[in-house]
Amino acid sequence: MGEFEERVQANMDVVLEEVCAELPNGGDHESRKYIAEQLIRAARAGKTSLGELTYVGRRGLVHLKNTPRSA
Repeated sequence: MGEFEERVQANMDVVLEEVCAELPNGGDHESRKYIAEQLIRAARAGKTSLGELTYVGRRGLVHLKNTPRSA
């Protein structure tokens, strides 16, 4: 993740941890990866503030919770 400023990386880390804390056991690898990808995409689009990234992360969390899992 060297393409982002240190502050943006810190914001992304904080949001990833806060959002995934709402998942059972902090989220499995695939869930955390999905949220992280959403955050990276948002940051590349210029959404780098804590508020903007939190919104994106929570939106990703809602998507995960509303998507049926295959057995």
